[in-house]
Amino acid sequence: MAEDYYEVLGVSKNSSKEEIKKAYRELAKKYHPDISKEKDAAEKFKKVSEAYAVLSDDTKKSQYDQFGSTGFQQRYSQEDIFRGFDINDIFGDVFGDDSPFNMFFGGGSRKRQNRGRDLAYELEIGFEDAVFGCTKEIEIETLDSCDSCNGTGSKDEKFDTCGQCKGTGQIRVSRRTPFGTFSQISTCNECSGEGKKILHKCKECNGTGRMVKNKTVKVKVPSGVDNGSKLRISRSGEAAVRGGIAGDLYIILKVKDSDIFERDENDLYLHVPISFSQAALSDEVKIPTLEKEVSIKIPSGAQSGTKFRLKGQGIPYLDGYGRGDLFVIIDVVTPKNLSKEQKKLFEELKKTEEKKSLLEKIKEFAKGFK
Repeated sequence: MAEDYYEVLGVSKNSSKEEIKKAYRELAKKYHPDISKEKDAAEKFKKVSEAYAVLSDDTKKSQYDQFGSTGFQQRYSQEDIFRGFDINDIFGDVFGDDSPFNMFFGGGSRKRQNRGRDLAYELEIGFEDAVFGCTKEIEIETLDSCDSCNGTGSKDEKFDTCGQCKGTGQIRVSRRTPFGTFSQISTCNECSGEGKKILHKCKECNGTGRMVKNKTVKVKVPSGVDNGSKLRISRSGEAAVRGGIAGDLYIILKVKDSDIFERDENDLYLHVPISFSQAALSDEVKIPTLEKEVSIKIPSGAQSGTKFRLKGQGIPYLDGYGRGDLFVIIDVVTPKNLSKEQKKLFEELKKTEEKKSLLEKIKEFAKGFK
């Protein structure tokens, strides 16, 4: 009894093309003979490929739905089922154009356009530049489009169609297997994939269409970036050979530390020193934020490590919505050099303090952690 193609792929008759394709991708990965360790992987791979060859074709799917598995296969041979089905296209989706499997079967059916290399540049900026954003200009030395030939590589812009690939830039060889038609595609070695030949090379760039230049690039740094953040400037990298697509320029940011703030992602921490008297009697102190000075009230009896949270006073988020918080941490400073008057006052204070044993003080202190 013929197997139901819908059951083979694990989809329903009402499934969309995208759902059918997704199911096939997963099963193709699972049962590919070069990946799977199952003994019958090759047979299962053949079945799912056959099912997809039918269900992905509107005409064959309609006839399959009309006549059923047995009636459909009486009308079609296996060769007919796979006719027009290029499994190489599916490998490009399943494994990616650069995968070993796709390279083995020809590197995919997509023609790749000539593209220049990507470049990276480390840019150091100040703390405030990272917080509020800025625009910087950098100068890089790179291969850029030749001025003499406008990047074409030709002295007079005269070209001839490549005779070997007939202008396609690729050499394609197809072969048929029980799994479908496999196509092996390679770049034409006569024209290096360009599909055309230069008749008279440009003397300035020797036909490459590129020359070394110093190029000025504007870098727009958004607010909220951090150390190690990367920015991509499209088409500002290395020029491609003979007028292809330029690569991208990646800016890697190195942010200087702040003199007063400590940063943790989008939150800021600020340590504020206060005196014994401020901690004991309470006080109002002014502290800096990113934009202005604000006042906070120190409660009486404040201890070192007491933390205040100023909501929304931290670093802006990169998506532009909201900001982190500013945490103010109190540090009670022990005076080192006391004047005679200060010593006298502390002596008087000492006399008024409770006389408790060291053990009692330790016990009371420990209660605060329970």
